[in-house]
Amino acid sequence: MGSEPVVVQGTPVQPSGGGGFAGALNSNNGGGGGDYGDQRNAYGAAANTAVATPMTGDIQNNENRGEKQEVKCRDPIFAVLFYANIVAILVVAIIYGPDALQTDDDNAQENQDYEGYVYASLIMAFVSFFASAGGLAIMMCIPETLIKVALISTVVLAGVWMVIAFLTGNIGLGIIGLIFFAITCCYAYFVWSRIPFATINLVTAMRAVTRNAGVIGFAYIITAVAAGWCICWTVAFVGVFDKTYECDENGENCDNPNYGYLFLLFLAFFFGQQVLQNTVHVVTAGTVGHWWFEPSEAQGCCSAAVVGSFIRATTTSFGSICFGSFIVAVIRALEALVHTARAQGDGNECLLCVIECLLSCIGNLVEYFNKWAFIYVGLYGYGYLEAGKSVITLLRNRGWEAIIADDLVNNTLLLVSVLVGCVVGCIGLVVESTSDLFDDAGGDAKAVSFFLGLLIGLFIASVALSTIASGVNAVIVLFAEAPADFQRNHPDLSEKMRTIWAQTYPGSI
Repeated sequence: MGSEPVVVQGTPVQPSGGGGFAGALNSNNGGGGGDYGDQRNAYGAAANTAVATPMTGDIQNNENRGEKQEVKCRDPIFAVLFYANIVAILVVAIIYGPDALQTDDDNAQENQDYEGYVYASLIMAFVSFFASAGGLAIMMCIPETLIKVALISTVVLAGVWMVIAFLTGNIGLGIIGLIFFAITCCYAYFVWSRIPFATINLVTAMRAVTRNAGVIGFAYIITAVAAGWCICWTVAFVGVFDKTYECDENGENCDNPNYGYLFLLFLAFFFGQQVLQNTVHVVTAGTVGHWWFEPSEAQGCCSAAVVGSFIRATTTSFGSICFGSFIVAVIRALEALVHTARAQGDGNECLLCVIECLLSCIGNLVEYFNKWAFIYVGLYGYGYLEAGKSVITLLRNRGWEAIIADDLVNNTLLLVSVLVGCVVGCIGLVVESTSDLFDDAGGDAKAVSFFLGLLIGLFIASVALSTIASGVNAVIVLFAEAPADFQRNHPDLSEKMRTIWAQTYPGSI
């Protein structure tokens, strides 16, 4: 007696004979294969099967699904451009940096002793790692509650802003606050019913990332590299500024900065920053893809999923990462240049303000596009342009625009990061009251200790939770593309996802 196929998000999934989904999973795992592309191709037998689109229920050929790409370097010219960028900044820093950083002994001020701050920062950084782990554990226990609290908090903060503005007599700001408060209330009302779906996406991403905790360690390593990049770039910037920006003996009547040099320096900085940030995003997406299609390879801190995703992101897919990052870097460099011109008072401040606003909006849109394009780069090894086209097509055909819009997870991750920062800030107060590490802070010792701990905790928690945010993006794309693989490999989470999806969009499954 043949078993009936089960429909998962409009996709028919045929259980293996007598074995249900467990049998299907065993048959797939039994085939071996060291790449989740094999598992993906097993599901690809349904590549041209007519399926129901989640939000419309329309029947269409599922021919726009992502497929594992052949191994080769994608967009290599942009990788070369990135390496040239690194070399250029290093050369400039070595040549011009030392002279600019020299201190005039005749006018040198007495150096302060920052040793206490260093030790205190190390203590609070150590605590922050455990506090971040605690934040993850809390999210695993009460994810839906935290999402609701985060959403309500945005409404409350908007209301507080409005009230304070009116109480202080700032009517214009109060009216703006009132409008923002009304918009926030409407947003909360319309997305409240989608909190369960955001919750299951968050839970799924957390399970994938915590099963492959090496991703979080990689994020911290990249953060350390980014800190080194910032220091190196700062030395280069100071060196160029010292050579090109001249003032009179009284420090007045300064020349305008050389905007050509400024643009190149800003471009170099944002290029490096974007590449490092997006590399973490791509590695996380690849790891979640392994966990989705081949869970046996995605178990452990240094699992094959983590290592393989890292190798692909830093070799064959690195050019694609650099491509998308370069586009954002150009926009952000122009934005910073316009901001500098405004600060210099070079005239046309109103026009410059409009241009800066437009560049900021364009930059945000491109970054948002990149966030989803790099999911495809990490999952299947697409080039940057192909990845962008695939994501746009997928989201348009399957109606995922509405799901992306109510990105409730980011608010929750920000809330948890702030809570971790506050906890570490309180630890800073304890350190201040039980040691002499903050003696040089004078009468502001308590404020310095708290805010130092707040910043350290917020930063470290944000780095760890950024991998969860990337994981959620990958889960959204993967559930739209490969629900059957999810059902075979992770039936408990799949059942919850399908149930909640059907409740949010009745008739879509």
